[in-house]
Amino acid sequence: MTKETNYLFTISIVIPVFNSAKTVEKLMSEIFTALNADNYAYETIFVNDSSSDSSSISLDNIYSKYQNISIIELRKNSGQDNAIMAGLKYASGKYIVIMDDDLQHHPRYIPELLNEMSDYTDVCYANFPIKKQKFYKNLGSWFANSCATILLKKPKDIYLSPYKIFNAEIVSEIIKYAGPYPYLDGLIFRVTNKIKQINVDHSERYAGKGNYTLRKSIKVWANLATNFSILPLRLSTIFGFLAAISGFLLGGFYIVSFFLSDYTPEGWSSIAVLVLFFGGIQLIAIGVIGEYLGRLFLLNNKEPQYVLKQTKTNITFKE
Repeated sequence: MTKETNYLFTISIVIPVFNSAKTVEKLMSEIFTALNADNYAYETIFVNDSSSDSSSISLDNIYSKYQNISIIELRKNSGQDNAIMAGLKYASGKYIVIMDDDLQHHPRYIPELLNEMSDYTDVCYANFPIKKQKFYKNLGSWFANSCATILLKKPKDIYLSPYKIFNAEIVSEIIKYAGPYPYLDGLIFRVTNKIKQINVDHSERYAGKGNYTLRKSIKVWANLATNFSILPLRLSTIFGFLAAISGFLLGGFYIVSFFLSDYTPEGWSSIAVLVLFFGGIQLIAIGVIGEYLGRLFLLNNKEPQYVLKQTKTNITFKE
């Protein structure tokens, strides 16, 4: 087993962990089985995103049993992408794999992802033709991918999977982002268009239930919409313009009707509808502007991506 030039490992595997005490030990066992058979030089980096269960104990068990393990403990829950950013800064492999902690992303596909990497491929996504998850999660994935196609100019045939591999050069660019609201796929498309994907199976969750709530999904979408595009601002301007034109035309219609016919608009209901309509558009536009300003405020006040509690590593591989 030889060391890649300028890299300690061929593969670094970064896994954000949140309330997955029942799955991470099995996951590490599968990683060991998938990669040790062919003597890959790899490290595994677990980022515990302030789990409230016994994930820390399970990670300690892994740490004592396997080599080349790094465990990063975050002091407070920061979110999946923030936890990944923490792991990326500790990765020392030529290629970095990102995967979930629930075994729906099976490690046996890591060699297949690695085989797709070349001088013409910076990133390779694992695409799931059939996703074994709730209907509303599939709907959310479809919506996020549709938005990414518009906002990030992502090719329509690329699925933004959380299971992916990219090279260390891409990582060195991604970790330059210091804002408190990272969106990993947005950062990837900001620095490269050498992207492909392969089809893999989506496994059943090994144990427990998913931690990705509707609130977290909306937060991810907001990061995509406001960190990498000003399209929401442009849309609010367009809607405001259309509302103003509609109001002007409707007012003109009432004036002409008053002088040229016996029709006279009466009642408060039409006024209430107009006020609610135009007022709603104004509030939406103000909210969009406020979201951008709020993010700038937090960035200028150096809101951290994450707060480290402790880190430990037992890397033993030397050339």
